[in-house]
Amino acid sequence: MRSLGVLLAAVTTSLIPSACMPEAVPCPAIAQASVVALTVASSYAPVVEAIHLKACQDGTCREADLELMRGSTTVDQGCEPSAGPDGTCSATSSPDGTLTGMLMMDVLTESRIDATATGTSTAGTPLPERKLSFLPRAEYPYGEQCGKFITAGAVLDADGLRQSP
Repeated sequence: MRSLGVLLAAVTTSLIPSACMPEAVPCPAIAQASVVALTVASSYAPVVEAIHLKACQDGTCREADLELMRGSTTVDQGCEPSAGPDGTCSATSSPDGTLTGMLMMDVLTESRIDATATGTSTAGTPLPERKLSFLPRAEYPYGEQCGKFITAGAVLDADGLRQSP
């Protein structure tokens, strides 16, 4: 009987400290790719055949011919009206006329990126060289406890190269 009392006391006292501690917030197990993303605007995409992107950051440059893929946008299809907070919602993607590509970097930091885009038009002529210097964005999409995500993106159109919104 005495050992049962000791066991009960041990279990009870071991639960008290954990009740006073803040609960750890789970973070998603998502790895961040170190890339500079390029979007060719829908108004410019019909004249673009190929894009070559060079990006330099912290004294290191990477460049490549981008594999351009058709871009899309997310279309909200709504939620079940009577489902409440745990209801089912859905969305689909729809082509938006853009082209997208990514340049892999060794490491992506918050330092300035100097980017240069060149390419070929669908008529086979060179596209104008476009340059942009910009700072990547640092965000905490899952809260500060889950770490910082650094993103770098640019949009190319007939007027030039600009940082993604």
